[in-house]
Amino acid sequence: MIRIGLIGEIGSGKTFVGRCFGFPIFNADEEVKKIYKSNKNCFRKLNKKFPNYIKKFPISKSEIKKIINKKSLLTLSKIVHPYVRLNLKKFLQINKKNKYVVLDIPLLIENRIHKKNDTIIYVKATKKIIVKRLKKRGNYNKKLITLLKSQQFSMRKKIGLSNFVIENMSSKKRVLEQVKKIKKILND
Repeated sequence: MIRIGLIGEIGSGKTFVGRCFGFPIFNADEEVKKIYKSNKNCFRKLNKKFPNYIKKFPISKSEIKKIINKKSLLTLSKIVHPYVRLNLKKFLQINKKNKYVVLDIPLLIENRIHKKNDTIIYVKATKKIIVKRLKKRGNYNKKLITLLKSQQFSMRKKIGLSNFVIENMSSKKRVLEQVKKIKKILND
């Protein structure tokens, strides 16, 4: 199985690019949402650490946003990330017979989730486009985004660790052309 890891800035379009490949995709952000909605053990741990904020199950993202600062983000990650890793393990087991899978995991490299032979693709977009996309999501919070970015390696370092760069700054057609070229290279 070839694991295609997507990395890039918040709002660069990793999820969109991942879907363009047409392979099974593990989306860490979606997994976190599922964990908040269905994992009572995670809820109990978060409730114990943040009883003034995490009060009821299922956990709402708005409750999580209220507690996020540099210290709480680390605590939150220590509680939630093991569940995400467990779900990743299950995903890989279920898809072990597939030739390719896509890993849309924002901190793939920073959290050492990638493997040496993974194909790493950096999804690139301009700062202006990223801000526009984030604002379009409706939950734009510059302070929160700055905090989340502080957890990531620099763009230069990520590009240096990547096998490919996909520019996601113009049209869907342009992204699909780049994905098609990468798929051809991987198949050769």
